Amino acid sequence: MRNATKFLLATTILLMIAGIVFVIGFGSAYLLVGSGRLPALPSWSAAAPTAVSPSLPPTQGVEIEEEDVAPGAAPTLVPIPTPSNEDEETFQLFWEVWDLVQRNFYGELPDMQQLTYAAIRGMLDTLNDEYTAFIEPSVAAIISEDATGEFEGIGAFVGMDEEGKVVEIVEPFEGGPADQAGVRAGDRVLAVDDVSIVGVTLYEAIGMIRGPEGTDVTLLIEREGVPEPFEIIVTRARLEIAVTEVEMRDDGIGYIRLFEFSATASERMEDGLEELLAQEPRAIIFDLRGNPGGWLDQAVDVADLFLDDGVILFERWSDGRERSFEAGPGDVGEDVPLVVLVDGGSASASEIVAGALQDRERAILIGELTFGKGSVQRPFTLSDGSELRVTAALWFTPNDRAIHMEGLAPDIEVPWPEEDVAPEADPQLERAVEYILTGE
Repeated sequence: MRNATKFLLATTILLMIAGIVFVIGFGSAYLLVGSGRLPALPSWSAAAPTAVSPSLPPTQGVEIEEEDVAPGAAPTLVPIPTPSNEDEETFQLFWEVWDLVQRNFYGELPDMQQLTYAAIRGMLDTLNDEYTAFIEPSVAAIISEDATGEFEGIGAFVGMDEEGKVVEIVEPFEGGPADQAGVRAGDRVLAVDDVSIVGVTLYEAIGMIRGPEGTDVTLLIEREGVPEPFEIIVTRARLEIAVTEVEMRDDGIGYIRLFEFSATASERMEDGLEELLAQEPRAIIFDLRGNPGGWLDQAVDVADLFLDDGVILFERWSDGRERSFEAGPGDVGEDVPLVVLVDGGSASASEIVAGALQDRERAILIGELTFGKGSVQRPFTLSDGSELRVTAALWFTPNDRAIHMEGLAPDIEVPWPEEDVAPEADPQLERAVEYILTGE
């Protein structure tokens, strides 16, 4: 029985490794790109937060695009390496350890699924890439649900701390369940319903925080300035994504905010721009703060709304391929004066758009350094419903600036004040208005 178990697990792991090598080079796959920052719940349908806007997960509103392959072109295949004798001997060490554990461990052993998942995670950990990840079926189903535009949960964006060990609240959605319960941006979530989530993956934490509408979840919160962790009970709700916010201001400036690059982002943006341009604004403020990304094709289409021609971005793949995405003339927003707001929550697709507009001197950026997520993940659905995401490419702006791990520096830096500001105050937006009105 033990030998049969060995064979089953070894076959699973080897096929998994071989499958990764194969699909990286396969021509007809899907791309998924995002900030790595996922919402525990998507955006509340009420007014969006001021400093950090809600969004669909890229991973979350996933940034997915079908790879360009010429019709009838054969896929590029990467040969699967044959394991050497040295590889086989090294892998035998795994079984040596497992045999000793089975013979000597005092306690309950994991089942084969748990062991297989753990082996896969351990393999991926050696890549030192937080965006190449294995996602279990239950969490993969949650992320798939996000694409429908309706969600059930607490209404907050979450991310990992600098050490990648603790989940942090990036921003609760204004008026959402977490906001109403007293959850704040910067709160660190140590446990969910008395179960520690310190050290778990972001995806696993999201799966524990999310849940059916009307149910309660207890979060153990660590907050700066508060000596001891404390609990907050949040009643989950069903929420819908608000893609854009459009306003014609009294000063004659149009304002449009894009919360996410969902499948309808460019369509909603075009509608919003037409609504504003019909009122003849002196300029438009395009707010990308807190937007963690979305669909790649939507990022290209949104940038194209403001550009008449030329390169939007370059994409360079692990196998040496490179391709560029370009704008075409005739779009609605090509002539209106433009200012773009960005911050540390502007990531991935947001950085593609902001970088293109900045490099092409179509707009200036005002705010803070952006997140710095410029890598492309290919998602693959596995046989048991789990998902594998593999980093396979990087993005570069029209001036060949790297986005990944670098971010975009604004033309006019306006840090968000460390002290609390009045709810209606927005120093970054106010600076954008000042620039439009004075030119300085």
